[in-house]
Amino acid sequence: MRDEAEHKADGEAAEVGARRCRDAEGVRPAANLFDVETTRDADDPAGYETPYARIGPLVGGSALGASVYVLDEGQSVCPYHYESDEEWLIVLEGLVVVRTPEGEEELEAGDTVCFPAGPDGAHKATNRRAEPARIVILSTKTSPAYAVYPDSDKVGVWPPGKLFRLGDAVDYWEGEL
Repeated sequence: MRDEAEHKADGEAAEVGARRCRDAEGVRPAANLFDVETTRDADDPAGYETPYARIGPLVGGSALGASVYVLDEGQSVCPYHYESDEEWLIVLEGLVVVRTPEGEEELEAGDTVCFPAGPDGAHKATNRRAEPARIVILSTKTSPAYAVYPDSDKVGVWPPGKLFRLGDAVDYWEGEL
């Protein structure tokens, strides 16, 4: 394990929680999920002000996605939704309430849950406790990908990164003939 000073000595970007480790094939990037630096988007609305860190770029990954989120009291990661990708949620620290089609359940550090692709995998993670919670969400990465938001009757498609109301559906041949 190498520290931040060694990163700087090598001329590498010294992100908190990112480092390099040696294995049989050489030096590989590594990230510590417990201390990786998280930042939030400036336009996050109330209830979704959740700092995060994308882990894939830190470790050189491309086939799987992983993000660490820090949830303060009353904050959620995303609205209730399901996706075209399977996701796993792992609680690293604290307690998180997870809403699924079966109801709500509070998860604690070490708990892992899988959200399959499609409606059976609908979910929302929220911290209802005063103490911060730290979670990691892993995901397969299909492209294009979609997410459906049942509570607001929306669907999102990436790329291009657009959201649409399901009620605005048109006939298959609309605009084609």
